[in-house]
Amino acid sequence: MSDKKTWTLTNVDERTWLDSFDLSSDIIAQASPLPWTIKKRTLHGGLTDGVDVIEVDNGAFFFTVVPTRGMGLWRGEYDGCKLGWRSPVKGPVNPAFVNQVDCGGLGWLQGFDEWMCRCGLASFGPPVKDVIVDDEGNSSEADLTLHGRIANTPANRVELEVTTGNPPVLTVVGVVEEAMLFFPQLRLTTRISTEVGSNRITVSDEIVNLKDTPAEFEILYHCNFGPPFMAAGSRLVSPTRRVAPRDPLSGEGMANVFEYGPPVPGFVEQVYWHSLASDADGNSLILLRNADGDRGAVLRFNVNELPCFTQWKNTAAISEGYVTGLEPGTAFPNPKTFERSRGRIITLEPGERYHADVTVEVHTTPDGVSSVEDEVTALLDGVDPEICPAPLPEWSVV
Repeated sequence: MSDKKTWTLTNVDERTWLDSFDLSSDIIAQASPLPWTIKKRTLHGGLTDGVDVIEVDNGAFFFTVVPTRGMGLWRGEYDGCKLGWRSPVKGPVNPAFVNQVDCGGLGWLQGFDEWMCRCGLASFGPPVKDVIVDDEGNSSEADLTLHGRIANTPANRVELEVTTGNPPVLTVVGVVEEAMLFFPQLRLTTRISTEVGSNRITVSDEIVNLKDTPAEFEILYHCNFGPPFMAAGSRLVSPTRRVAPRDPLSGEGMANVFEYGPPVPGFVEQVYWHSLASDADGNSLILLRNADGDRGAVLRFNVNELPCFTQWKNTAAISEGYVTGLEPGTAFPNPKTFERSRGRIITLEPGERYHADVTVEVHTTPDGVSSVEDEVTALLDGVDPEICPAPLPEWSVV
């Protein structure tokens, strides 16, 4: 029978906050196949000043959760392979140093250097003017900034959980509220879990509308990979049914949409929209593998929860941010006004909850990578993807 122990690190309602906290298999009198640790600390200096981080080591997989930045994942490492990318930003950045309205609404980029961050919750995508209707039915124009507010909103409650078992399960729980008077009030509760000794992390999210009126909602998981998973000759292996470029410039790269080239100084980003196959329950996955086929990063998710998959290619110079974003979401990162016109914006009724899970899995052997490729092949069931050479009106602003 499993037993769960819980520790509170932050609870704003109770004015609880711990500057540091250490937990380990040595402290907990439980059987464990490997030694593990969870450490909470507060960073100081530069743009990181005041940022809380929680470092989890399950004995095989190390990763950092950042409560100050919306419970994003900053970095990871498994079997000597680093997860994340080299951003021009020296983070993790305290949101106090991020002005999202800078540069025409692109200020979100001032803090962007995570391995995985969420975009949303009220909106994501490029800056756009939108019409907001308040509680009294009055309309006003509002400027939506790049990718929304959730990644720059600190958690107001953070807990650690350790569940006994063979193996034990380590969980970081966080609550982040994106709320403002007269505007949407959305709460994200996330559970970031891993089994001791596992090559997996699961991010399990619940979003609830706290208002007594309906509220629009969207979320996208911006999962970012640089070397060693992304490098010259790396490949996206996905059960793609249909893929199209976001814009004409991205269309110039359609012949190599699934492949990645070497770093190119001054490279201009390319973005592609994918529709993915799944099993009968909606479960799907994508794989980013290196040229040798012995390193692979996997995302597993359900297309009933996250139906839109975005591939962001930025094969710029290493110093400029050589990275690919693999991004399951409820919509594509177009202007919210466009996504609304295409019926991809979700409306949550008062008290309604929305669930989404993303599992990250790492393989460092040819057999492991090959087994995931076989899963993708099975989902495709012998059907080649439809490669669209130009943007599609239903997916892109054309």
